[in-house]
Amino acid sequence: LTDVYSSSPALGRYFRSAQVVYSSNESSTVFYQLEFSVPSSTEGFMENTMNPDFIKNVLRQNIYDED
Repeated sequence: LTDVYSSSPALGRYFRSAQVVYSSNESSTVFYQLEFSVPSSTEGFMENTMNPDFIKNVLRQNIYDED
């Protein structure tokens, strides 16, 4: 995840870290915590760029590009 987000044209400059917060071998489930540094005064930044769907789509696009 670190490589995906740090190299993202849209999120790379804001990305700080990714860490596993929970992992289950039984269900192959992993929860990650992503840390971003966001500008304080940009209008609409949180609603658009830091939108959870947008962040997921950056990862999704990376997976599609790998195939």
